[in-house]
Formats: sequence, structure tokens, C-alpha cells
Amino acid sequence: MQKRRAGNSGLELSRLGLGTMTWGRDTDEIEAADQCRAFLDAGGNFLDTSPTYGDGDSERLIGGLISTLFKRDEVVIASKAGINHNENSRRVNATRQFLIGDLDRTLERLGTDFIDLWQISHWDDQTPLDETLSALDYAYTTGRARYVGVSNYSGWQLALAATKQLTNTMKAPITTTNNEYSLLNRSAESEILDAAVNCGLGFIAWAPLARGVLTGKYRKGVPSDSRAAAPHFAKQVEPYLDDQSSRIVEAVVVAAQGLGYSPLEVALAWVRDAPGVTTALVGARTGAQLRGILKSEEIELPTIVRSALDDVSF
Repeated sequence: MQKRRAGNSGLELSRLGLGTMTWGRDTDEIEAADQCRAFLDAGGNFLDTSPTYGDGDSERLIGGLISTLFKRDEVVIASKAGINHNENSRRVNATRQFLIGDLDRTLERLGTDFIDLWQISHWDDQTPLDETLSALDYAYTTGRARYVGVSNYSGWQLALAATKQLTNTMKAPITTTNNEYSLLNRSAESEILDAAVNCGLGFIAWAPLARGVLTGKYRKGVPSDSRAAAPHFAKQVEPYLDDQSSRIVEAVVVAAQGLGYSPLEVALAWVRDAPGVTTALVGARTGAQLRGILKSEEIELPTIVRSALDDVSF
């Protein structure tokens, strides 16, 4: 699998990253190991996790695979911080105290001394940006994080944060931004991708298949084994089941039929090779599903097909 530099940094990421949101909830230890093995065998090197995935179980599963399935320096592990969960609520908390505590808990679950890429998961209106960024500086200068980034920032938020970090060589340079991007959600093109390119940052695309909708599986309803049928995922899928999304999905299906590919392969290749994208995160419940997804590495969209999909999804 091709590796790409994240912006102006020395961090190299496979152009597909393995998302682990289902690990510890819908994907057990055996399936997680099977997925990881298939991904590494395909040449991937980038695992993305979060303390919120399976209430930390995703990180624990990855920690269990270190040394048993791969050597620590063979894989780039990314995680996030900044979402405070309790029994009744979920809220953004990007204070220095909470972020550093979140990082220490992540390292404990992973069973490692450092994380390759540590990201602030959301902008926090209630916390001064300089305080949030000071947590990145702490993680970076103490060696707990080799690289740092942000996630789900808007264009101006990203540019402000990245610029602040560049003005002082003692501060941790922001390396990546992690945002949703797919044929059904191209909002990142309005400012975020331009901000990333102009600030020298890598762009990590999450939900490149729009929660599975771009595979075409929802064209005739909601399959019982799909994310839209699962209570904890249904609200994430629902926004992409409208008429506009259906028209785009049909265009992807037609393009796939003409090329002899699957809709998944077409939709994923479109994101993976879009200007400014470093890597696209893919996830699956089983190793078999992931192997199907990884077949997209074998294809490249003709320019005329990419242009047609650009037009229909604009």
C-alpha cells in the first residue's frame, strides 16, 4: 500500500488507515486481530482509535496486539482526547487538565509509553485555545506524543491553531487534521482542505463511505445487520438516507457497473485520491469485510469518472 507524507512533516501514513470504532463493541478480540493482520499484510501502517470507542476497549484491544501481532515501531497509532463521558451526558472538554488525563489513560490502555499521533477531538468554545494547545505542547515535549493534530475543526479554527503553533519553535507543530469527507459530505472542500494544504498539514478523511451508505447497501431499505439497524449507530447513518444522497449513490452504482468495480471501491478511491487527502480511514466489523474494502487499493478512477462524480455530488 502506498505511503504518503502528512503535510510537511516526516510522518508517513498508508493512504488507507484502519479505523477501530467497532472494536470492543461489535468487533471482538479475534475479529480485531484478523482485521489487523489483513490490514498489515496489505501494507497498511496506520491504526486510528479513540478513548470513546467501546469505552476504551478499542485501545485495549490494540494494546493487546502490540508485540503479539506487530512490533511497536511498525505501526502508526493515532488516538484522540477531549470528550468527557459520564452516565448521562457526552460533552467536549478540551481543558489542559482533562486532555492530559485522557492521554495518560490512553497510554495505559495501549500499554505503551508514547502515541504516534495524538489529536484534539473537537473545538471547545468554553476553553481558551492557548490552554488546549498547551496540552499538545506538553505531550510533544515530554515524548508522550510523537506528532499532534486536531479533529473536526472548521477552516478558521484549524488555521488559527496551526498558525499559533508555528509562531514559536518551542511549541508542538500541528501535523494533521481529521475531518469527515465523502461524496455525500464535501463540506471540507469549502475551507478545511485549503487551510490544511496552506498550513502544510496532512488531511485524514473519516467516514469516506458515509457510514456505509456509499456501498449501496441501503438502496432497498435498511439491512438487519447494518449500522443503520444498530441503536448506537442509527442516528449517524440517517442523515445520508435522504433523496439527494440517494441520487449520488445511484451515480456511484452506475459508475461502478461501467468500470466493473463495486460501489465501495469507486467511492473510496474518489476520497483516497482527492487533492489534499493524505489518508482515508476505513472500518469493518469483520476481517472478511475489511479484505473486501482493501481491494480498492487495486483501482484508480479514470479522470472522466472522477469529474462526473464531482459534478453529481457538488
